[in-house]
Amino acid sequence: MEIKILGTGCKKCQEVAAIVQNTVAELNLTDVQILKIEDATEIANHGVLITPALLINGKTKLAGRVPAKDAVEKWLIAEKQ
Repeated sequence: MEIKILGTGCKKCQEVAAIVQNTVAELNLTDVQILKIEDATEIANHGVLITPALLINGKTKLAGRVPAKDAVEKWLIAEKQ
């Protein structure tokens, strides 16, 4: 599974990264690659106009806010299957 966290490294971007990392660990998910994308051009290439954004397996799950932990858990479980 590939998870991309798109953002410039701001506080909200860091919160998203922490939520994702903690949820991956709690679910004992293996074979997960978490990438932090901070380059504005690369972020725009993903079609994201507002950060933070979260992509799981190439699908944009959210942009412009910090997700609830339970939402991240649902997305990860759905993409795992």
